[in-house]
Amino acid sequence: MVEDVLARLDAAVARLATLTAGRDRRGTTHDDADDVAGTVATDDAIGFDPRPLLRALDEAGAVVVVMGQVAGILHGSTELTGDLDLLWDGRAEQRAALAAAFAALGADLVDDDDHPVACDAAAFALPKVQFATALASGDCCTPALPWGVLDVTAFVDRALLATAADGTRVRYLAADDLVTMRRAVGRPKDLRRADELERLLSA
Repeated sequence: MVEDVLARLDAAVARLATLTAGRDRRGTTHDDADDVAGTVATDDAIGFDPRPLLRALDEAGAVVVVMGQVAGILHGSTELTGDLDLLWDGRAEQRAALAAAFAALGADLVDDDDHPVACDAAAFALPKVQFATALASGDCCTPALPWGVLDVTAFVDRALLATAADGTRVRYLAADDLVTMRRAVGRPKDLRRADELERLLSA
C-alpha cells in the first residue's frame, strides 16, 4: 500500500525525536558525520523532519527524487538518519520551482565549496547545493556531478512515487538503484544499509 510506504517515514521521524530528546548540541552538521554511524549522530538529527520540505517541493511543482537513507526508510530500512539527500534532473525549467520551494522554508544554501549562495533559480544551475532549513538539511544534486559509472539520470526516470493522504507526492529511488548507489559509494554505513536492503528485497 502507498500509505504504508509513507507511514514508515512518519514512524522514523517519531523514533528519531525520541532518540534525540534531551541530546546536547555539539556544533556538528551532516558534513561532520562519520562513515559508520552517519548523520543520526550529528546535531542535524535533532528535530529532523523532511516532510515539510518534501511537501513544499511538490507544491512548487519540482520533480525531485529522494535518495540516501530517507529513501532507505521508505523501503523499510530500520536505520535512522539526520539528513535528506535529493536528486533531480538538472533541467533549467525546474530551477525556479526548486528555488521557490526552498525559499518558502527559509532555506540557507551553500555551494559544494561551502560558499553561501542566494536562494534563487541561479543557485540551481549548480551541480549541487547544500541546504539547511529549520527541520531538514542535506544535499540537492543533479546528474552534472561526477557520478562515475552511475547513470543517475536513469535513476530519476525509474523513481517510485508515493502519495500521502494530503496529496503530497514523494518520489524516491527504486530499491535496486539505491543498493547500486550505496555499493558504489562504499562507506561502511552504505555497505551495511545495502546489505539490509538486499535482505528486504529477498524477503
